[in-house]
Amino acid sequence: MTFCLGIKTKYGIVGLSDTRITSGSETTTSKKVYTVNKEKHSFFIMTSGLRSVRDKAITYFSETIEERDDQFNKLYKAVNEFGDQIKRVAKEDKEHLEEAGLSFNLFSIIGGQLEHDKSPKLYLLYPQGNWIEIRRGTPFVIIGNSGGGNPVLKRSLSYDETLDYALKCAFLSFDATRISANDVDFPIDTVILENDTYNIIEKRFNQQELEHISEFWNGRLREAIRELPAEVLKKAFEKDTPTEKALL
Repeated sequence: MTFCLGIKTKYGIVGLSDTRITSGSETTTSKKVYTVNKEKHSFFIMTSGLRSVRDKAITYFSETIEERDDQFNKLYKAVNEFGDQIKRVAKEDKEHLEEAGLSFNLFSIIGGQLEHDKSPKLYLLYPQGNWIEIRRGTPFVIIGNSGGGNPVLKRSLSYDETLDYALKCAFLSFDATRISANDVDFPIDTVILENDTYNIIEKRFNQQELEHISEFWNGRLREAIRELPAEVLKKAFEKDTPTEKALL
């Protein structure tokens, strides 16, 4: 399984992905982020699904970027092109994969800003090649293992937050997923794109670097639970009187 997250705020885009690859009983580490940084032309792709499908689609797409990069002046055009390459791989491999009992299920998060984009854009691309744009109403998207990390983001994140705040939320979302799933783990890769900079900053973090943040968060959660204004819940421990039992 995978954890890949993209967040769009008024200041730019934050992306975060884990690096764990699980194949049967074996686990390895591999990068799940592909980035392009050129003059007024920066974007990233994060994927969740079969690694072989991902690598083949990225290879085809990379060749297209090298040969026809100047034709993509808005991000949605690059998203359409990557979708076409996924459909190309589907024509070549989908039938054989399904005969082997494997699902053709490559989901992608694509974020960036190209020359004619007024601001950075963020998209979720489906295996069928269609997409949706991530907007301010729900300014994030997770692919892969999404259950554990959603609550943190829904409770804390809004479109108006800074990129620094968004990155903290992204890490806590990953950390919650990591704790509840054994197929999501460190190291993690982050990508940051500020508005109109056309330069994606990419970094990798290991568990030792970030463990103190997890411990801090765990401690604060325990403190918050102890301090909850939950006097009404004490009723759960009170024994019912005979009259109350009769009413039940």
